[in-house]
Amino acid sequence: MESPDTEAPRQRARNRRDVATDSGMLEPLRLREFLPYRLSVLTNKVSRAFSARYSKRFGLTIPEWRVTAVLGQEPGLSADQVCARTEMDKVTVSRAVSRLLRKGYLQREFSERDRRRSILRLSRAGRGIYTQIIPLAHEYEALLVEVLSEEEFGQFSRLVERLDRHAGGLLVPDS
Repeated sequence: MESPDTEAPRQRARNRRDVATDSGMLEPLRLREFLPYRLSVLTNKVSRAFSARYSKRFGLTIPEWRVTAVLGQEPGLSADQVCARTEMDKVTVSRAVSRLLRKGYLQREFSERDRRRSILRLSRAGRGIYTQIIPLAHEYEALLVEVLSEEEFGQFSRLVERLDRHAGGLLVPDS
């Protein structure tokens, strides 16, 4: 058997789970090895580094940029659809939408079928900001992945897709 330091991550996680269920002893949670924590820290680091490229120049927060990016690609979504696309909570999206409306970067219309449902689109000013940030996004992505070979980047992309699909299946519905 391999030593704990060289065990495959999946087997190490199973072993920790089994120790906790079989003996009642809890294996300490090592955050630096806990994949959800590592992904969260990485995501925050990447988002902050990218936002440093656009936030001062365009006056957008990270949630505002995410809403702008989604609506730039898919105009005519509701706030709930934006939540689903970005995995941001309703309060965060609602606040970002309100700020973007005040700044004049969004337009809101109401659905003919359901007047409670709003339809969001970028305004002319919002579209202008979106088109200026896109080159910054491409440039930042290139800088970020320059440490990976083409093969590694392809593999990483496939693994992220697989984890995303699997994590979606692990979601517990709200009670």
